[in-house]
Amino acid sequence: MKKIINLIILSQLLVCGSLFSQNTDTVKSDLQLTITKKALNFIAMGDWGRNGEYMQKEVAVQMGITAKAVKANFVIATGDNFYPSGVASTQDHRWIDSYENIYTAHSLQEDWYVVLGNHDYKGNPDAEVDFTKIDRRWNMPARYYSKKILLNNDSTQQVLLVFIDTTPLLSEYYQSADHAAQVRSQDTARQRIWLEKVLSDPSPNIRWKIVAGHHPAFTGGKRMNGEETREMNTFLKPLFDKYRVDAYICGHEHSLQYIKPKGTTHYFISGAGSETTPAALHPDGGKFALSQNGFMVFTLTPEAMLVQIVDYKGAVLYKESIKK
Repeated sequence: MKKIINLIILSQLLVCGSLFSQNTDTVKSDLQLTITKKALNFIAMGDWGRNGEYMQKEVAVQMGITAKAVKANFVIATGDNFYPSGVASTQDHRWIDSYENIYTAHSLQEDWYVVLGNHDYKGNPDAEVDFTKIDRRWNMPARYYSKKILLNNDSTQQVLLVFIDTTPLLSEYYQSADHAAQVRSQDTARQRIWLEKVLSDPSPNIRWKIVAGHHPAFTGGKRMNGEETREMNTFLKPLFDKYRVDAYICGHEHSLQYIKPKGTTHYFISGAGSETTPAALHPDGGKFALSQNGFMVFTLTPEAMLVQIVDYKGAVLYKESIKK
């Protein structure tokens, strides 16, 4: 029944003329990649690990080209890192087939900050945490964690990056044979307390607050009115508004989306690292939605956050400068 309802919703959005496309080569854009000196730059990409298939290699090549151009400081990976069922151990062949042999560009050898997705929970999530001790660029010191990074070498101002573990927060996974054992082992109350403590950090040096997770709180994809999206929205949006979170970056929907509903937070979905699925403009503040392989580039200065959406061919599809 839920699938039928979601299909009806998407059909209605199409009739209303919302931007809707699936893995198309006809997107036209005259935008050029903006390169900002003395800034903190990073790439956000998710839903990627498919042994190079479903355009994963093509996205990886363009990520390398773009990361070199903007001098990216790091990559944020928004989950579902290994399909179909995560990894079994730190020695699993998927580390080579879907990660090491794919993201080979010199510019992508910087730090990767990674979160877990629901597909990662089908395997051994602790192996992805433990891989932090093996691979220099892979950073997942725990299933949820935070980090402060200077905006540039001449500044004392920082971005607070908060990485959350969303799968155990959602009720549907407790009924899933593939996920139940892993999610039930997690103390979600403890994560909620931790998240509020981190977001309430009173440091005057924190200029930007950015949270990354896997599941969206807003989406124009097939899960727009799904239970998991409602649960994420109910949990995250009040906290984000209370502590003035600037951006939430996630995946799960295999598309590129930017949504700015009422409130303080800008919501970005960057889940087009390999397979794509349909997307439409969200009726509540949808700014951009496209089912196209690609990623997002974030550029942070004390004055602004520039977000550029780039496809696998290097076309800049959309850009937005968010003033502080």
